[in-house]
Amino acid sequence: MTRNYDWVQAGEHYVAQRYLHKPYLIDGLKFDLRIYVLITSVIPLRIFIYREGLARFATNTYTPPIGSNLGDLMMHLTNYAINKESEAFIPNTGEDRDDIGHKRSLTSIFKHIERARLDDPEILSAQECWD
Repeated sequence: MTRNYDWVQAGEHYVAQRYLHKPYLIDGLKFDLRIYVLITSVIPLRIFIYREGLARFATNTYTPPIGSNLGDLMMHLTNYAINKESEAFIPNTGEDRDDIGHKRSLTSIFKHIERARLDDPEILSAQECWD
């Protein structure tokens, strides 16, 4: 990770994305949502969204980026390929417990959000997230 374009080296492979500075955390961890989409037509546009998906979690507790922790990819990135190598990685062992581990179901995330809304109504509802 870098904050400075001058540190980017020509010829290397990179992923560029906007970094969220105040991410919504679950269990103190950053996560992303993998949602599956099928595009069957462009003109007219026809898209189907599968209502289930995955949440992929970082394995290290999140703290805002500072110079000394920029190299902690397992805190800042949610890529499964990176985090599965962590000693802290907890696999999900079955569909009956889809709310445990560093790879969870989208349904479990939306249930978590709805529970969190009981304490903080400012949090968007699961339906608002879909919308």
